Amino acid sequence: MKRLENRVAVITGGAKGLGQSMAELFAKEGATVIAADIGQLSYTCENVHYYPLNVTDVAGVQKFFEDVVDRFGKIDILVNNAGITQDAMTRKMTDEQWNMVIDVNLKGVFNLTRLIGPHMEANGYGSIINISSVVGVFGNIGQANYAATKAGIIGLTMTWAKEFARKGANVRVNAIAPGYIMTDILKTVPQDLLDSFAKLTMLGRLGQPHEIANAALFLASEESSYVTGQTLNVNGGMRL
Repeated sequence: MKRLENRVAVITGGAKGLGQSMAELFAKEGATVIAADIGQLSYTCENVHYYPLNVTDVAGVQKFFEDVVDRFGKIDILVNNAGITQDAMTRKMTDEQWNMVIDVNLKGVFNLTRLIGPHMEANGYGSIINISSVVGVFGNIGQANYAATKAGIIGLTMTWAKEFARKGANVRVNAIAPGYIMTDILKTVPQDLLDSFAKLTMLGRLGQPHEIANAALFLASEESSYVTGQTLNVNGGMRL
């Protein structure tokens, strides 16, 4: 039996990159996947359904939630993956750069989870996976806004693991903190800089999107049935 048979999974930021890898793998493992993104899908995959969504739009998120439940009957898995960067040194960071990253990376996660978490609690089952970052664990120069959101996600993960299971529901909430992963964003980075990132890891290389997808599959499936409130660091043993 496939590991996500008969499950309905929502993946934000599902149009490309890590979201695409997770969507394709979840669908392969039997899930009906709703890939929600502000941009169009960059791929086609059976059992992956596209839904245009801006996670900062509260009314839009409410409609999305209602539409998905109406069409598919339930939501078993939520992957909060949508995120952006607006990098600058703190002394030069504008209010717009700060607010934009906070709105997408942190408030967007809250907007989805405050609807889907209680839905899972009422159904007695669910797995929520929040995508944090190595930067949320170690911090990073020029990314105060991004680091704040990704650290905040870890705090939300531990809080929601307690909240949604407190009445006995089998709802698990975990986070993944990826290191440097070879998505399209990193493909624009000079090779010498990529090499320096790789040297920071114990494994001596950068990660691949499927390695994050595999970690997400573990947390989404019953293989992790006794895992909740945890942050899984998938970073090759990075030392910043």
